[in-house]
Amino acid sequence: MTASRWLITALSFIATIGVSIYMVVGWSQQGMSLLLPPQAHLLALAAVAIEVTARALKIRWSARAVGIDLPFRTAVRTCLGGDFGAAITPARSGAEPARFFILSEAGLPSAGVLVILYAELFLEVFSLATVVAVVAIIFRHAGAVVITLTSIVGGYAAVVLGVGASALYLSRRNASGPPPRWARRLRLDAGRWRTVQRALRKLRSTIDSVEHVDPRAAISALLASVVHVGIRLGVLPALVLTSAASVPLAPLALWPLGFLYGAAVVPAPGGGGAVEMAFRAALGSAIPASLFAAALVWWRFYTFYIYILLGAIAAGSTVMRAVRKTEEYEVEVELQNE
Repeated sequence: MTASRWLITALSFIATIGVSIYMVVGWSQQGMSLLLPPQAHLLALAAVAIEVTARALKIRWSARAVGIDLPFRTAVRTCLGGDFGAAITPARSGAEPARFFILSEAGLPSAGVLVILYAELFLEVFSLATVVAVVAIIFRHAGAVVITLTSIVGGYAAVVLGVGASALYLSRRNASGPPPRWARRLRLDAGRWRTVQRALRKLRSTIDSVEHVDPRAAISALLASVVHVGIRLGVLPALVLTSAASVPLAPLALWPLGFLYGAAVVPAPGGGGAVEMAFRAALGSAIPASLFAAALVWWRFYTFYIYILLGAIAAGSTVMRAVRKTEEYEVEVELQNE
């Protein structure tokens, strides 16, 4: 990445770690400890393993649905590499380029890669809606937390579906020709508009191929996606309830899901401390003071930092090449338009 982007990433992680330290110090006068029972860590690690496996199966079965054979190992690298790319770039912008690059290096055609990535994105929206609908029924008396979670998830789904619908509309009307007036107002000059048009043409062929999907593989991918979203509900309860069984389950299960998907709209890499502040505001009164710091630190580790470590091990060098190529292309487009 460029020096400025590395600086933004570094400052964001400093802010994130600084807020976490502030939280820990704030509870240090109340018998705070970062120790949790071994079973808490075993359960959290099991949740991480199930979540990664489910996501890898979702990608693999999405590929199979459109007639592409994707090895499970490559699917795992794609998931973890995307996590790593998302963590080190603003607004998670490096996730899709990283996944695209990993799949392309595995020998898949670009059109097939786009099919897989679009399928993964839309399956996540529908599985997220399914999980939220189920928990809204189970925890229907939870009050504000259910309403807030539904609003966050509804907003996330609306953005994803809205972007998809807009891209579909444009792929039918603006896949060729000069940039229209509205595009010029958005500073999409000729070079950038040609890039958009190439993506729109690929999107059109991608959507046309959906007519030939294998329904059994598509359903399997959807079920795997539901598992991958649903298992995230269990990480914080596993960390807290093993030490304090009397803590209400609903806030422990529901608020973190909202934090994870709400963080997708935070422009700073790693959330810039926003996730930690939201965690404190929503769960500070629900989790016992002596357990709060440990719950925050380890929940953040098992839902964010561990994926950075695993992603760096699985596909770190590939992801960095993807990020560099994306930035080099942006610079090239800028130079062409000067």
